[in-house]
Amino acid sequence: MPVKVLMPALSPTMTEGTLAKWHVKEGDTVESGDVIAEIETDKATMEVEAVDEGKIGKILVAEGSEGVPVNEVIALLLEEDEDESALDGADTSAADTSAAGSKETKEPAPAKEDAPAAASAPANASPAPAAPVSGGERVKASPLARRIASNEGVDLAAVTGSGPRGRVVKRDVEAAMSSKPAEKKSEAEAAPSAPAASAAPAASGWNPDLTGLPEYEEVPNSGMRKTIARRLTESKQQVPHFYLTVDCELDNLLATRKQLNEKAGDGVKISVNDFVIRAVSLALKKVPAANAIWTDKATLMCKKQDISVAVAIEGGLITPVVRDAGSKGLAEISGEMKALAGKARDGKLKPEDYQGGTFSVSNLGMFGIKEFSAIINPPQGCILAVGAGEQRPVVKDGALAIATVMSCTLSVDHRAVDGAVGAEFMAEFKKLIEDPLSMLL
Repeated sequence: MPVKVLMPALSPTMTEGTLAKWHVKEGDTVESGDVIAEIETDKATMEVEAVDEGKIGKILVAEGSEGVPVNEVIALLLEEDEDESALDGADTSAADTSAAGSKETKEPAPAKEDAPAAASAPANASPAPAAPVSGGERVKASPLARRIASNEGVDLAAVTGSGPRGRVVKRDVEAAMSSKPAEKKSEAEAAPSAPAASAAPAASGWNPDLTGLPEYEEVPNSGMRKTIARRLTESKQQVPHFYLTVDCELDNLLATRKQLNEKAGDGVKISVNDFVIRAVSLALKKVPAANAIWTDKATLMCKKQDISVAVAIEGGLITPVVRDAGSKGLAEISGEMKALAGKARDGKLKPEDYQGGTFSVSNLGMFGIKEFSAIINPPQGCILAVGAGEQRPVVKDGALAIATVMSCTLSVDHRAVDGAVGAEFMAEFKKLIEDPLSMLL
């Protein structure tokens, strides 16, 4: 029987993705390891490789399809001894998630169309009922589409599905929701005597008043952009931020960096940001209470310094992690950061490359930003915002002098890290930056 090619779960929290691009077409022969598609998640665009060899018999999910649930069958692969006739009546139901791999070894369990997506639904949420249609048949819809329709009061029976075999998916429900305001307006115009009700905020998303705007172009929000918006909104609303700023003199660091790069040889070029990562990791070793994560049950005191570093990519940003940075030298940190940043910009990062950091660094100095405050990246307790190094007047031994100064601001989750701990961390960080030779010991 044909082998099912499934929408992969590229991270533990992924429940759906966008099939951004097919690298194969029906009739193409593939081998295990060949790249067959690109999947856009809420973090990045990643390549999907074939796990079996054979011929692409049928593509079931079109390129550009959004909201494709994890383990949805996206294509069928014909094995060596099969031809197109094997596709007739082939089972294309969603795979049993308890089965390993995409090649079935037993008959799959019936797809539970009306079950909510457990990963994103509240623990006490009840399943959305299946919407009946004429003749007593049930509407074919993804679990996410059912949940959104139930929450927003959308009748699934009135929604035209654009998914595989006419299945209603998230974008279909959202399209139906977008037509609601016009319908309500028509009803209001039909009954002018009714008192005007105050506008209630939309149940989902941010919908500002756009009255009076000049001509504009709508750029659809990607999954990554939506995730950034949701996570940072939650962080700013739910995490009690406070901020600590220090000015660090950089002249010694810049001189040390120049000497190291001259001696390092080809292929090694240490940046100021590499020094910052090294200084952060060493300061966390000296002040481990700042390497903390808050949970309602307990405060987690992390034993290693896994530093997340913000990297700007097309459509958003991502934070690849330098693991156990406190045990690595400047050259190793530099090489690792170059590799991670390159993978991030090429969309090649794997979940293990960006998940699980304990502390974040965001550096906008290369853009000339003097000083800024970053929003904490949950569940982490701190993020350090690094500004540009610039020449400023300073007082040394009672006399006015000029020094290269860099302003750094620590955003702190007050639930996990107290003010005195944050201040102690910043004092250690400043000491390391201004005495870079101590980082080489």
